[in-house]
Amino acid sequence: MKPSQPRRKVAVIAFDGMSPFHLSVPPLVFGSRCAGADGPVFDVTVCAFESGPLRTSAGFDIATRQGLAALRGAEIVILPTWHDDCRSAPQALLQALRRAHARGAWIVGLCLGAFPLAQAGLLDGIRATTHWAYADQLAGRYPQVRVDRDALYVDEGQVLTSAGVAAGLDCCLHLLRRLCGADAANRVARQIVVAPHRQGGQAQFIDRPVPVSRSEGRFSDVLAWASAHLEQPHSLDDLAARAAMSRRNFTRHFRQATGTSFKQWLLNQRLAHAQRMLETGDASVEAIAQAAGFGSALSLRQHFRAVLQVSPSAYRRQFRAGAA
Repeated sequence: MKPSQPRRKVAVIAFDGMSPFHLSVPPLVFGSRCAGADGPVFDVTVCAFESGPLRTSAGFDIATRQGLAALRGAEIVILPTWHDDCRSAPQALLQALRRAHARGAWIVGLCLGAFPLAQAGLLDGIRATTHWAYADQLAGRYPQVRVDRDALYVDEGQVLTSAGVAAGLDCCLHLLRRLCGADAANRVARQIVVAPHRQGGQAQFIDRPVPVSRSEGRFSDVLAWASAHLEQPHSLDDLAARAAMSRRNFTRHFRQATGTSFKQWLLNQRLAHAQRMLETGDASVEAIAQAAGFGSALSLRQHFRAVLQVSPSAYRRQFRAGAA
């Protein structure tokens, strides 16, 4: 029998008046048995800086058993959101966040959770995001933060932030992917029935001037086909023709549906496919490059280093070691 591995500790911070949906996101992702093939690999604790039952915006109360002391041994500290009025956070919370950051814990601010992180100085000089409706307020109050108004989530290494509500799932799945690999993140995403990795930014959710039509179905089918045939060369004109659309109409639909460019979307799809192959099989880097549509091992290595800051071989060793 293999010795059980110690679980990584995740501390999720609750507060009076918060949305229960926001609070549920981190435990949903990191508390899932699917995160590890042999069972949970995270120990999730919900804590609070306030005592007594906490009211929620849904009309029921929740009780937490631990205070901010739970942050001391946590490798990941998550603030799932913050008050809608973006009020100043109490000093006890700010100090606990700073201490966790100083000892090397991952700090995650989902949705409005970016505001206390910024108040604590943890976002100074780096990129961060929040709900699109509050991005200007974050930038105005904390000018030292480089606010990205479009991103679904921003990963700055030790500190991560996300846009509103469902983007918290994207951010947590991304961190799970970083720590445990794409296969683990995909298993959890399938269990909770969400996309393992959404492309694009918040722009796709702010404005959709084009009404849904039958062309939307053709467009979706073409993207699904392209994703299933990444080894083939794909051009914007070829996919537009397959969708029976003009190049201009296809480009407009693409931007509205994904929030990103066709070139970036295709690169993201190919990188994700290469990651899965590196984690789950023994194919050579050259074979993976061909299967993912990069054409050569050199091209795959260049894109891997540019986006993931690691070589394909080192990536494979990292996750094989983690699995062992």
